[in-house]
Amino acid sequence: MKRTDKKQTEYKMGSNKKTAIVTGAGGTLGSAIALDFGRKGMNVVLIGRTVEKLQVVEKQIKEIGGEAISIAASASNLEEMETARNTIMEVFGSCDILINAAGGNQIEAVTTVNEFQENELENDNSDFRGFFNLKMDKFRSVIEDNSLGTVIPSQVFGKEMAKNKKGSIINFASMTSYRPLSRVPAYAMVKAGIANFTQWLAAYLAPANIRVNAVAPGFFLNDRSKKRLMTPDGGYSPRGQKIIDHTPMKRFGEAEELLGCVNWLIDDKASGFVTGITVPVDGGFLSDAGV
Repeated sequence: MKRTDKKQTEYKMGSNKKTAIVTGAGGTLGSAIALDFGRKGMNVVLIGRTVEKLQVVEKQIKEIGGEAISIAASASNLEEMETARNTIMEVFGSCDILINAAGGNQIEAVTTVNEFQENELENDNSDFRGFFNLKMDKFRSVIEDNSLGTVIPSQVFGKEMAKNKKGSIINFASMTSYRPLSRVPAYAMVKAGIANFTQWLAAYLAPANIRVNAVAPGFFLNDRSKKRLMTPDGGYSPRGQKIIDHTPMKRFGEAEELLGCVNWLIDDKASGFVTGITVPVDGGFLSDAGV
């Protein structure tokens, strides 16, 4: 990540390339967005907790002629985000676009049943999780990772955007921003809050000419969700089948199918009068009442 003074000067004095920061850049959706930004000629900053995952994406961006750096940091840690900002300003000299893709869920904060059962009052088996025996430390971790993991980068990098009176922030909402899906109380609660925070921040930062929007991905498979929604033979698990039955397009989304929405939202010409919205990219999931 260390650069020579000459290289740093080239970035600061060179072309007016935008610098895009992607938190959660080692994940399925974050990495696809980062790679697309690199393909479009932006300076890309990859932020995540596992540097090895980031370096895979960094290498891909550089192989197509793009420029990227990897920074191992937690999006929910103020000190680490401020350190990341200092590095970014030193190397690239600006913060123009922020994608808040960090977050996610934890299996210990997910119930194994859809509704109350009598035996959860006494069952201490870790394989059985009702609401009454969820671990509150895991519940709290999901809340903090997704809420502070959005608020803190918005504060740290948004401040640099405000200095330049321009910028675009995109938060990650979810299907649970619209309706509380079964089994995921912590995740549903915090993602509903992300949609609300997006509106609040959009109104607050409008005088600084910073637009704030969100995308709400439907069901896109990653390594973790594949284990819950698919079977080893490539079929659907019972929960996976329920999702497919409830999705008019009858399939899961592909990461690349999120890019069009993201690129529209960061385009000051195409969406220059758009701020404070959350856009579902869900194959019609929210359109189907299930009856």
